[in-house]
Amino acid sequence: MTQAPGNSSTTKTALDDASDEIKLAVDLIYLLESHEIEPDVALAALEIVRQDLQRKLSKEN
Repeated sequence: MTQAPGNSSTTKTALDDASDEIKLAVDLIYLLESHEIEPDVALAALEIVRQDLQRKLSKEN
């Protein structure tokens, strides 16, 4: 986090109050865009991730 000059408190952003899901989504979008991943490739990869996480949840229950 950034600090204002002469101020010991940190600067708060809207994302600081966001849910963990929103924070993760923002991070994933940034990662995909910064690596210039094509949307169809990203969606295919996310589907693989979704299936993997579903399997893990099924094993836990």
